Amino acid sequence: MATAKRSSTPKKGLGRGLSALLADVEQPAESGAQPAIAADKELPIDVIEPNPDQPRRMFREEALEELAASIREKGVIQPVIVRPHPSKNGHYQIVAGERRWRAAQRASIHNLPVVIRDLTDTEVLELAIVENVQRADLNPMEEALGYRQLMDRFGHTQEKLAASLGKSRSHIANILRLLTLPEVVQAMVNTGALSAGHARALIGAEDPVALAQHVVDRGLSVRQTEALAKGAKVSSGRRLAAVPDKDADTRALEADLSAHLRMSVTIRHISKSGDGEITIKYKDLDQLDNICQLLNQ
Repeated sequence: MATAKRSSTPKKGLGRGLSALLADVEQPAESGAQPAIAADKELPIDVIEPNPDQPRRMFREEALEELAASIREKGVIQPVIVRPHPSKNGHYQIVAGERRWRAAQRASIHNLPVVIRDLTDTEVLELAIVENVQRADLNPMEEALGYRQLMDRFGHTQEKLAASLGKSRSHIANILRLLTLPEVVQAMVNTGALSAGHARALIGAEDPVALAQHVVDRGLSVRQTEALAKGAKVSSGRRLAAVPDKDADTRALEADLSAHLRMSVTIRHISKSGDGEITIKYKDLDQLDNICQLLNQ
């Protein structure tokens, strides 16, 4: 099988041997193009497992369905990169290509073309972050959690991360600061209800959860959010109305529902009367359709 010519320009700042491997896992420019490398072999899909440390946690349903349809028609064009499973003989762990693995399952594919590489835990995590960041596959919270894993588990400093991943130190620091926000606000970033810029403006605010909901409800810009967080008036000329503090259980339930639905969920419970309301914010018609299907079930 003919192989596409790889670029002679190495990726900036990658760890040992990762620039060459990243060139291997890049997707073909066109759906019908030849893969960047030939597969080593085919493996039964049931002996391949996702990496539990994969920083990417959210996979869009519509994108998976589109890829599954393509796989049904043309097969898996690009091999999945795997390594021998660190604790299960005869099993393999995905290094890159989990989306293809998920879509192949939906397409009822029984064997996957793979490239097998021996990699350390650090290299696997670093590669997963680099690959996803370069393809803009990670949302800001997933990116932040990936960086935090590299720092906590493998002793990376912000300076080392910046050099290894080809990012500025200020970018690493700003992304990591998002992890200081309450889980409810982080869930809003995960679902796309809030951008990273909006979220950064809320760091250090007195009540970031109430402010975040105010921003989402009124569709404020990042600049308006920054002004709101500093106590200034927004364009409407009105200050944010006081929002009663929510108890920890309510906030935890909001975070759980937001994570489960992958949408921003707000619960307003009135203690005296016992009634209240749940608000689910969707960002497109596909998410609205998902809500309707869940309710019909």
